[in-house]
Amino acid sequence: MNYTRSFFIFLFLCVSSLKMNAQVISIDDTKTPQQLIEDILINSSCAAATNSTGKGDNFRPGKQSFAYFNRNGSNFPFTEGIVLATSTAQSAVGPFVSELVSNDSPNWLGDNDLDQTLGSHSINATVLEFDFVASANSLSFNYIFASNEYQYDYPCNYSDGFAFLIKEVGTTNPYKNLAVIPNTNTPVSSIDIRPKIEPGTRPGGFTYTGCEAANLSYFNGLNNNTSPVNYAGQTVVMTAQSDVIAGKTYHVKLVIADDRNRNLESAIFLEAGSFASKILLGQDRTIATNNPACFGEEIDLNSNLDPAAYTFKWFKKDNPAVVLSTNSTYKVTNAGNYRVEATVIGTTCLLSGEIKIDYAAEILSTNTILLQCDDNTDGISIFNLSKADNIVKNNVPAIINEGYYVTLANAQTKTNKIAVPNTYTNTANNQIVYARLENEYGCFTTAEVTLQIAATSIADPAPINTCDGDGIQDGFYQFDLNADVTPKITAGLPSGLTVNYYLTANDALTETNQLSNIFKNTTAYNQTIYARVVNGPDCYDIVPAALVVNTFDPPNFEDESEFLCQNSDVTLTVASGFSSYLWSNGETSNSTTITVPGDYSVTVKDANGCEKTKKFKVILSEPATITNAVVKDFSGNDNSVLIDYTGVGNYEFSLDGLTFQDDPLFTGVTVGTYNAIARDKNGCGLSNSFLVYVLDYPRFFTPNGDGYNDLWVIEDSNLLPDYTIHIFDRYGKFLKEMNKNSVGWNGLYNGQQLPSDDYWFTLIFVDGRNVKGHFSLKR
Repeated sequence: MNYTRSFFIFLFLCVSSLKMNAQVISIDDTKTPQQLIEDILINSSCAAATNSTGKGDNFRPGKQSFAYFNRNGSNFPFTEGIVLATSTAQSAVGPFVSELVSNDSPNWLGDNDLDQTLGSHSINATVLEFDFVASANSLSFNYIFASNEYQYDYPCNYSDGFAFLIKEVGTTNPYKNLAVIPNTNTPVSSIDIRPKIEPGTRPGGFTYTGCEAANLSYFNGLNNNTSPVNYAGQTVVMTAQSDVIAGKTYHVKLVIADDRNRNLESAIFLEAGSFASKILLGQDRTIATNNPACFGEEIDLNSNLDPAAYTFKWFKKDNPAVVLSTNSTYKVTNAGNYRVEATVIGTTCLLSGEIKIDYAAEILSTNTILLQCDDNTDGISIFNLSKADNIVKNNVPAIINEGYYVTLANAQTKTNKIAVPNTYTNTANNQIVYARLENEYGCFTTAEVTLQIAATSIADPAPINTCDGDGIQDGFYQFDLNADVTPKITAGLPSGLTVNYYLTANDALTETNQLSNIFKNTTAYNQTIYARVVNGPDCYDIVPAALVVNTFDPPNFEDESEFLCQNSDVTLTVASGFSSYLWSNGETSNSTTITVPGDYSVTVKDANGCEKTKKFKVILSEPATITNAVVKDFSGNDNSVLIDYTGVGNYEFSLDGLTFQDDPLFTGVTVGTYNAIARDKNGCGLSNSFLVYVLDYPRFFTPNGDGYNDLWVIEDSNLLPDYTIHIFDRYGKFLKEMNKNSVGWNGLYNGQQLPSDDYWFTLIFVDGRNVKGHFSLKR
């Protein structure tokens, strides 16, 4: 035997051994529907089934789609029971092997009742049916739904259908489906109970986006190759339950089928012996289910069974030896797990029922009094009932105040609640209203709230005056109510009182639109607001408070500037007749003498104590000192003089001592000699005099011997520094040179008279300055 062949034989034997040794359920599909129902599912002296029938896969001889199963040492939740499958019952044996395609016959039909119940189009239906007589008022049985549809994205879109149908025999009542998610009408399916499906790709290369989980708490999980059953996933153990009437006969139909196509098989497993009539005592009343009994509440438990046909025993589950009652009913007054057992007289049939009852803690309440003020002494006022909210429930946050009621009966029945408790008008002094207090479970108690008119009173305070202290004297200004008003209201009253302010008396009564502490009046000059004095939640009194805004706007009180001449003084003065004066230098009369420049002010007060401040700016002023004059001459009409000066003052300037101007620049100055001077506009005197010369050259001369304008010469040139003048004809020919000592040019060149024409000159000073121009010779 070669090595390769030996290896594969060894591998085959290992896999075969694993399959044979796997802990999986066992199936016996030889039992009849009657055996499955009467001997396995029911198997009780308290329930007798009749007319048991079944149908399913009739296309494979020796194979049934309903069968008995046994845990067979595996970890399957049920020890034994019956299984109904959409394929052969044998296909339910584990472990799980993914099969996406079915070999079932296409001629295997569905079930009309299932289709009507679920709105499906079923095929491959497996059904067990029977009749039974109810022994108590409830029946139930346990089951698990398993399916190969828990693969890829199939639970997002597809599910086989199954139902547990029941109806009373002999009636036209429709079937009721018991295979639903607890406390809903949603049928159990792989769509409605599933894990989260992540995006992926299924065979054939089809991608899918997946879907969110649904009712995940009822999904037991996905299976693998160690699962005791051959299905991809399954639910947790679930219970089908229905109310019935003892003594009535009911028809039960258990059915499962594929929906639309026969692929992806499913099954339901029913626990052996779990089909039983039970005494239904109602839902548990527990803290965990948010439905405990209320403190002091009596719970009536009723078996709803005929006392003539049964014997009864009531006891607490943890103490069965102590029988609490042998009647068909029992009244519970304290917490516990209660159980009733009822035995059919003359038989061994024992029925039972259980209920767990918790009691919520007592709701503690406190009666209280609300004190409110009365604006007209008629004993009627507006109360804010919500002030009692925390008092009546002892400040316990978990307790809910469900409103206030005029009568105790209304509070107990939760009817005719006071619609607007924050502004409730009482009907009489000392009227009682009732608060309904509930805990988180809806249990309630009541508390009394007495509506009482306060007997205390406060004298109206004198008007509270202030001065209009902003820049506009319009009678509007702000009050610090806590500092300016409250002390005048509470003077002589007990300590611990609080004062709040409102625009109107009604606002003060209802405590609406409370004013801020810094309040600016909304009516000019005089306004009355209302102070609500409270002692904790209670009103002490409501009093009017008159606010007065005094204005003070004396005339001629604008800021001023005054000039102080050097080595002198100035007197600052305001009007007389004010109540007081205070200068910034400490003087307290209506005037003060100032010898030093600077900023000064005076604050005056009127009879109301209102202040007004006037500011003075004292500015130093002195005569100017002229230090120079910048002369632009030899420019004809453009001759100018700019006076340079020093000094602190506001000056005006003059060249002749008669005409003054603000600008130290003089333009269009004619030829001549001037004495420049500056004058202080503030009256602090004249400057020094400064001698100024303005020169120019003649624009023509007439050397005709008439004794008038016969020489071309610059007048007052002797006042100039040394210079040299060169004269040229229009062609640039040099004709004459002169200096400051020359008498002028007579129009001759080499003893010959030159003709009438324009001639040019260059004037060059020793400091390098030069002036060029031209003039005309006329004959």
